[in-house]
Amino acid sequence: MSRVIAIANQKGGVGKTTTSINLAAALAATKRKILLFDLDPQGNATTGSGVHLEEDDANSYDVLIDEMPISEMRHVINNQDGTSYDVVATNGDLTAAEVELMNKLDRERQLLYRLKAIKDEYDYILIDCPPSLSMLTINAMVAADSVLIPMQCEYYALEGLTALQNTIQSVQQTLNPELRIEGLLRTMYDPRNRLATEVSRQLVKFFGDKVYRSVIPRNVRLAEAPSHGVAIINYEKQSKGSKAYLALAGEIVRREEELL
Repeated sequence: MSRVIAIANQKGGVGKTTTSINLAAALAATKRKILLFDLDPQGNATTGSGVHLEEDDANSYDVLIDEMPISEMRHVINNQDGTSYDVVATNGDLTAAEVELMNKLDRERQLLYRLKAIKDEYDYILIDCPPSLSMLTINAMVAADSVLIPMQCEYYALEGLTALQNTIQSVQQTLNPELRIEGLLRTMYDPRNRLATEVSRQLVKFFGDKVYRSVIPRNVRLAEAPSHGVAIINYEKQSKGSKAYLALAGEIVRREEELL
């Protein structure tokens, strides 16, 4: 059964896009069929996957505004192990979609409608959301089964988490009653940092098993990989960052199997 997961946090710089790219590649390495939908106008998940759009190339704007079928614009990204995942790419054109969506009927459901046509082709569809609680993010949450929240273990991250929870609750009440929190992922984690360990402890205390056991460490190789347009498992598979995302993929798959 296909799962749609929005990867969201309105705070920038928390590893949201890094998680989107590397989780897509890591899940693909488990022999699952994966689609990564770049819904962030910055397009970092696109370039970080090695896709470089030309000016006239179709992108996620065409999906949301011109109702172009996703099946006509997927880019295949190959892993070194012979597996692959698909990407719906984006660029700055998507910024205009924020305004143009306001004139559409059912503006919050445009992504949901487009994904329905191809959803059964995939085991997981990951949506990389913009770092804001915008109409694009709302579209992602309406289309999604759950929200994965990457966050740094710092004080301001806890404040941002409250705002994001309120948005998720609002979407549940008005647009998508089945939406839930998939899990909280601790990113850029340094166990030597006393504040990080304290915030981590608070997260586990209040959210319990919603906090993934897998933790993404601060890792130089992980930071370098996007500049080469590849996921970390294709850049330095033996690095701590690579092992962490492979562990996260395994944890997500196991959690789902336990629910079946």
